[in-house]
Amino acid sequence: MKSYNIAVIGGDGTGPEVTKEAVKVLGAASAKFGFKLNYSDYDLGGDRYLRTNEALPSSVVEELRGFPAILLGAIGHPDVKPGILEKGILLRLRFELEQYINLRPVKLYDERFCPLKDKGPKDIDFVVVRENNEGLYTGSGGFVFKGTPHEIAVQESINTRRGVERCLRYAFEYARKRNKDKKLTLCGKTNVLTFAFDLWERAFHEVGKKDFPDIQRDYAHVDATTMWFVKNPEWFDVIVTDNMFGDIITDLGAMIQGGMGIAAGGNINPAGASMFEPIGGSAPKYTGQGVINPLAAICAGAMMLDFLGESEAAKAIEASVIKVTREKVKSLAAGKMGHTTSQLGDLVASAI
Repeated sequence: MKSYNIAVIGGDGTGPEVTKEAVKVLGAASAKFGFKLNYSDYDLGGDRYLRTNEALPSSVVEELRGFPAILLGAIGHPDVKPGILEKGILLRLRFELEQYINLRPVKLYDERFCPLKDKGPKDIDFVVVRENNEGLYTGSGGFVFKGTPHEIAVQESINTRRGVERCLRYAFEYARKRNKDKKLTLCGKTNVLTFAFDLWERAFHEVGKKDFPDIQRDYAHVDATTMWFVKNPEWFDVIVTDNMFGDIITDLGAMIQGGMGIAAGGNINPAGASMFEPIGGSAPKYTGQGVINPLAAICAGAMMLDFLGESEAAKAIEASVIKVTREKVKSLAAGKMGHTTSQLGDLVASAI
């Protein structure tokens, strides 16, 4: 029997609650499809930081490097200044484990939960591939004359040919494997960001023309992309973009697919430890009430299985989520689902 070692970071707020349901569903899938998942829990998040004043020990980073996959709940604590945990845990893991792809499927399971008029599941089914290790998120820059009337703040976007090209190649290969419209759209801002996106655009066409002639290449400015997400989401198949634009457009993608309660993502190192998570926050005001939606965390678990090569089990989880969403769920919002967090996990596990 195949066996996989999985690191689990429940994190803050409702993170441990939704992660528990994801593990429950993964247990049902692994039992049905004949493999084993061995879990190791890691105490990382706001509570640990408040106790120790340390967000992420270097020794833990090295331990996590040895796992093929990490299942994450949520990071974010009301008593910790914003940015400390996000940079100290999330960004550090993404960078040090070289998780250079952020993968965000945007898929509507039930038209009842879509805020767009006359749009259904057939219209909203695309994937955003976001570069995850460069851009504005490297922290390059600084202050001059800080705290004075003459203060200057500089934040630099770092884009390397290596980083851009490996992201583009992943996106082209994903579009080929997905085999839907076989179209890849580069989302950028070539008319204003004339250095960074000149590199992106040149690499996009050079790589596509040479190695992926079967994939249709398309381009859209980021502002136009947000417009088309709302007006004509059916135009998209796979989108590739930089770190900042990817961060922004995927939240809009989450809303048109039904909200944060159903949106999952992966931080991918194709050859190393990758991390999967619901993209919503820790929602501390709902902690311990049993009202938070676990479906995004469950979908993150399915993405993890697909990454590990257990694609049939991943498809079974998604099919179960779709069935439960359409037949049992009143709303995807916290406290309005018609079921508790645990009950919803039970329903998905039973459907498998």
